[in-house]
Amino acid sequence: MSEAQETPRQFALQRIYLKDVSFESPRAPHIFLNPEWQPNINVQVENASSQLGEGVFEVALKITATATTEVEGKNETAFLAEVTHAGIFTITGFEGAELGHIIGSICPTQLFPFTRETVADLVVKGGFPSLLLQPINFDALYMQHMQQQTEAPAPSTIQ
Repeated sequence: MSEAQETPRQFALQRIYLKDVSFESPRAPHIFLNPEWQPNINVQVENASSQLGEGVFEVALKITATATTEVEGKNETAFLAEVTHAGIFTITGFEGAELGHIIGSICPTQLFPFTRETVADLVVKGGFPSLLLQPINFDALYMQHMQQQTEAPAPSTIQ
């Protein structure tokens, strides 16, 4: 019997916490004088993980939302909101691809509602109209990441 079969499968969220938060509005208060608020919103999503102990992992989800708008003929940053939520997860009895899928997809899916809410709160408290981030398909993002990993050329060695 392998070790994976001996270890009972467990996936449990132990804690969610705000790891980092930043909000900038470099053109305030002048940005509010623009009567036509039609920003371009760019949302970047990153996640990272680290093993804290036997079967215990920290997974962090970082969302960066940047709004730009035209002011006096120039494209200016209206705001930049950056939020990182992290969670401590107990994950035992999973190996290889299953463990990678849990850490790369299921954990960020658990963290996303907290991160989305914090981004929305920051934007409104910054004086801007509400920003509702659309749901993210972390399964698709994980699969895309895995495909890119397999397509990446092997590093060459220098002799």
